[in-house]
Amino acid sequence: MNGEQEDIPPIRVKGLRTAFGEKVIHEDLDLEVRRGEILGVVGGSGTGKSVLLNTVLGLKHPDGGRVEILGRDIESDDAQAWVGRHVGVMFQQGALFSFLTVQENVEAPLIEHARLPLAVTADIARLKIRLSGLPETAGKLRPSELSGGMRKRAGVARALALDPQILFLDEPTAGLDPIGASEFDELVRTLRDALGLTVFIITHDLDTLYAICDRVAVLADRKVVAVAPVEELERSDHPWIRSYFLGPRGRAAHAGKER
Repeated sequence: MNGEQEDIPPIRVKGLRTAFGEKVIHEDLDLEVRRGEILGVVGGSGTGKSVLLNTVLGLKHPDGGRVEILGRDIESDDAQAWVGRHVGVMFQQGALFSFLTVQENVEAPLIEHARLPLAVTADIARLKIRLSGLPETAGKLRPSELSGGMRKRAGVARALALDPQILFLDEPTAGLDPIGASEFDELVRTLRDALGLTVFIITHDLDTLYAICDRVAVLADRKVVAVAPVEELERSDHPWIRSYFLGPRGRAAHAGKER
């Protein structure tokens, strides 16, 4: 990768407007994600966290503004196919194909995009399963045979299948017990460090924000009102940010990081 490419933000959102009919979700929203960082995205109910994720991924057309992934406008003609090869996504609950085994789920994007010999495809899928922290034997299981935490890891394995530059995670620790959530956070950090990923996390988990996020983007008032490390957000005057990070749960998460 040359220096010019390294200077291009993995994700750049400028002047974004999204709406459903007359209901405006985002207005003049700006966000720039740095290469190699883990960015958490938080916001109250109705602030459009999932809408932002879907718009960045090109699953929802913006009603105004511009979204770029690795310098490419997601509204360009070939954007979806291109994004599919350079971006990995783990939606809530893993969003796996229930009728396929874990191995077959991980192989699916390789078969669609890479067109490799089947033996090579199978080897790569087994490697991604191990990278996600699952035993290789999990590859033979169907999603219904996995625990919630294992399904999420299988979703990560599939998201990593094509060696993406950006990994999107939608509420990755939702439904996990504290130990499982902490282990998943550590997995994300390890993968970022080992693979050089840029990670975009939609979450409400304060422990995740404190444990692994380099910066946190806060959605409020139809836009991103702050992007900063948690330590800086704790000093914010914005009412929602203060309530979120300085409330009882925020103080507990901060204390947990200090230990």
